[in-house]
Amino acid sequence: MNDTIVMIGGGQASIQTAEHLRRGGFSGQLVIIGEESHPAYQRPPLSKKFLAGELPVERLWLKAPAFYDTAHIELRLGLHADALRRESREVMLSNGETIHYDYLVLATGAAARHALVPGHDLAGVHTLRSIADVDRIRASLTAGQRVVIVGGGYIGLEVAATCRTLGCEVDVLEMTDRIMNRVVAPEVSAFFAAEHRGKGVRIHTNTTVSGFTAASSDPGRVGVVHTMSGETFAADLVIVGIGVTPNIGLAVAAGLACENGIAVDEYCRTSDPRIYAAGDCCSHPSA
Repeated sequence: MNDTIVMIGGGQASIQTAEHLRRGGFSGQLVIIGEESHPAYQRPPLSKKFLAGELPVERLWLKAPAFYDTAHIELRLGLHADALRRESREVMLSNGETIHYDYLVLATGAAARHALVPGHDLAGVHTLRSIADVDRIRASLTAGQRVVIVGGGYIGLEVAATCRTLGCEVDVLEMTDRIMNRVVAPEVSAFFAAEHRGKGVRIHTNTTVSGFTAASSDPGRVGVVHTMSGETFAADLVIVGIGVTPNIGLAVAAGLACENGIAVDEYCRTSDPRIYAAGDCCSHPSA
C-alpha cells in the first residue's frame, strides 16, 4: 500500500499508531507533525524526577532516535498544523508548507487548564504539561521559596511532593472537600492527605482561588494568592493543576463533529471517513 498517513501531534498516540501500522504491514509513507521540538516523551515523570532534576531529558523519550529511521517514520517537529482542507486532503503547516494525506490521524492531545482569574497572566504563575513548562518552573525554583499549588489532584500533589523535597514551603489549595476528589474514594484521599501533611505540605480544602496579585517588590510577578473566603497566601511561585482541555480547534475549524473532544466511533473514526482521532483529544464510546 502506497498511501500516505499523516499524524498531527507528536505524542504517544501518534507514535503508537505509527508503530502498530508498521507492525501490521503498512508500507506506505508515515509522517508525524509535532509542535514541540522534542520527539514523543513520557509525561508522568515531568512532575516528579524530571522536575526535581534527577532525570535527564533523554530518559523521557518513548522511543530511541534510531526507531524512527528503522521504522521509516518521518518526524516533522517544531511545526503547527494551521488548517485542514478536507476536500483536497491537505494539511497546511505553520511554515507555509502543504502536506497531502490519504488518511489523517488527529492526535493533538490536551492542554493544561488555566485558572482564568485576575492576575493569571503574572510571571510566576505556571501550568505543567510539557518539558518546556518544567524548564520554566525549574528556572526560578529554589529552596526556601513559598510555592502555592492550585488543585489537589495527581499533578498538584506530585508537584507538591517534589517541591518539598527541594526544600520549598508548599500550600495546596483544593476547591472541593478532599484531595483527589474525582478519582479515588474518601479513604484513599485521607491516606494521601496524611502522607503529604506528614512531609510538611499544607493542604487547604474547600478553598477556591479568586485571583493573584503582584509582589510589592516586582509588579509583574505573582506575590499573593487570593481566595473566595478572603484568605490570602504569600507565593513566590504558583503552579496550577486543575485538569486539561482537549485540543480540538483544528477539528472544529475543519467541520468535524466534536463533543467534549473529537467525536469518534469504536474504531477511532471521526465524522470524516478519511480522518481518525486518538488520545486525549478525542471523545470515544466506552461501556
